[in-house]
Amino acid sequence: MSDKEQYDLDAYLDRVGFKGERRADLATLRGVHLAHSLTLPFENLDPVRGSAPSLDPADLMAKMVRGRRGGYCYEHNTLLRLALEALGFRVTPLAGRVVLGAEGPPGSRPRTHAMLRVEVAGEPWPYLADVGFGAVGALLLPVPLAAGTEYEGAGRRHRLAPLPHEGPLELWELQARDRRTGEWTGQYAFTQEPFSAPDLEVFNWFVATHPRSPFTRRPYLQRTLPDGRHLSLDGPLLTETLPDGTATERALTRETEARQVVEERFGIAVPAGVTLLG
Repeated sequence: MSDKEQYDLDAYLDRVGFKGERRADLATLRGVHLAHSLTLPFENLDPVRGSAPSLDPADLMAKMVRGRRGGYCYEHNTLLRLALEALGFRVTPLAGRVVLGAEGPPGSRPRTHAMLRVEVAGEPWPYLADVGFGAVGALLLPVPLAAGTEYEGAGRRHRLAPLPHEGPLELWELQARDRRTGEWTGQYAFTQEPFSAPDLEVFNWFVATHPRSPFTRRPYLQRTLPDGRHLSLDGPLLTETLPDGTATERALTRETEARQVVEERFGIAVPAGVTLLG
């Protein structure tokens, strides 16, 4: 059975609440991207319980569209890619190195983050689309793959900065502007080298099963709400960031409390076999 036969565009658009025109244009790309970003949470509960999540279209539909679950970058951006291709866009998976929180240069971490390059008819540049980066500086709207311009999207500001390196392809860094300090912070670095589904399967397995992967050690959940608030759960630490960039933190101390927060505030049904505060 082909990906197209396993994928239900109507069910996906209904799940994310997209009501716009179904055309391969910039308005549709922006609308679907934002709707997905504000509906489906980021979570790693499958790796926490010891399994690599499936990237099969039918399994993604069952988990994220018909079930009360989210996913991490490979799941989110595979699901978005399927939707955009069904709408008529030409989409190429990309892979990048996360630099947020890294102490070394961009090459000090492997390419473990997946994002998308989307071509839009009539637009001078392809677009970077990414609904699967688990951070408060994540894109809510796609941005043109062009350097030197700042982009505002649903209350967040981003830019793409070229980085020097020895490879033959131009290296980009997605940067987000801190709403409190005004400083620019690197999120991840990438080239426009195309990747394919088998590449993502390997990345997915490594990130979900390697004993040193942070995603196997503790729950890591993110959700951006339509009012601009951002929720993060990193192990027991719950952080709520307001639209102005101010944040409050508190540690969850009881398993029942943590499960209630995940169920009610993140909208995630905790799967069997997961202990949130283990």
